[in-house]
Amino acid sequence: MMRNAIALLAVTAAALLAACASAPLHYYTLLPGSSAPVADPATAIPFEVLTVNVPAQVDRPQLVVRQGGQSVALLEGERWIAPLADEVRGALAADLVRALPGRDVGGMAASGKPLLQVSLDVRRFDSQPGDHALLEGAWRVRWSHDGQLATESCSSRIRETVGPGYDALVQGHQQALGKLAGQIAEVARALASGHSARCPEG
Repeated sequence: MMRNAIALLAVTAAALLAACASAPLHYYTLLPGSSAPVADPATAIPFEVLTVNVPAQVDRPQLVVRQGGQSVALLEGERWIAPLADEVRGALAADLVRALPGRDVGGMAASGKPLLQVSLDVRRFDSQPGDHALLEGAWRVRWSHDGQLATESCSSRIRETVGPGYDALVQGHQQALGKLAGQIAEVARALASGHSARCPEG
């Protein structure tokens, strides 16, 4: 009797391990799927996105989602293809190429040349499948040219309604980052043209 029970437990454990080992992993990226058109080098604004900070609660390989109220879940089978901070930075840079339009110099700008620098501190990165994707953060734009320096610090809160499923959730975050890039670009263009800049409302 005892031998049968032990054998049954062993078979059950082996089956569970096999099921876990065979469970597929799904990877997601925040980078836009289609490449942005190449801007005219003569008019494109050279820029770089500095290191992005994200909340520790979501700074994980797995997607972290809300399940209503204060409950959250760490999804072992649903993961970011790269660290979340790098995903946000890469997506924002790609969106700025289109929104400015600009040219991402990626830290390789020539000394003394015009340069736009963008920093972003993400305060909230909320994900609730079938409900919303929320991006909230503080950002700073710094424009330098011919020894002149202009800066503007702003904050944004962007909430996108999303459908069911994790693909729709990630797409919602992509759309939020696209809108954030548009807000940053509006301020950046004003600074680059020597005009006063106003932070976006909301």
